[in-house]
Amino acid sequence: MAGTSSGIVAGLTAVAIGAVGFLAYQAQATAPPGLGGRPGASTSPSARATKAPRDRRNPAALPSGSGAGERVVYSVDDDRVWLVDQWSQVQRSFGVRPGTVDPPPGKYWVTSRSHAATGTDGIPIEHVVRFTSLDGVTIGFSAAVGGGSGPADQTVKTGGIRETREDGDATWKFATIGVPVVVIR
Repeated sequence: MAGTSSGIVAGLTAVAIGAVGFLAYQAQATAPPGLGGRPGASTSPSARATKAPRDRRNPAALPSGSGAGERVVYSVDDDRVWLVDQWSQVQRSFGVRPGTVDPPPGKYWVTSRSHAATGTDGIPIEHVVRFTSLDGVTIGFSAAVGGGSGPADQTVKTGGIRETREDGDATWKFATIGVPVVVIR
């Protein structure tokens, strides 16, 4: 009987350790950038490049050096987004209106999404896709409900990268949790 009890205890201990390990992995995978084991932004030299080369005759063309595979590419200098599939083919490209806080160049991952919210500027927004934060300002893509324009008050720190409702819908469908977001100059 003593052998059976110690076997049960050992089995329960193994299950408990496995459960704690799984929960730790889950917490790390969904932690905000800077808190999890996966950094919010890549520090590789390619991510710090000053500006990815552009095709000046075709501004909607995907800049070279923006990565490979499925990803969202966002140029802070050109105010443009590219939705790129797993074969590195552009599925959609469009202009955006950035907030007052730009994310630094680097590689991020979609960390959270909300179907509807209110932006820090007080404007109702939809299809919110968040990927980082900077100095307490959350940065992500969104569309103003009713097609409203950018921030009403330019003195408010905002990280919302505003899209049209159609582009916001496309980003919402494409950029699920864990999809990479590459920010370039």
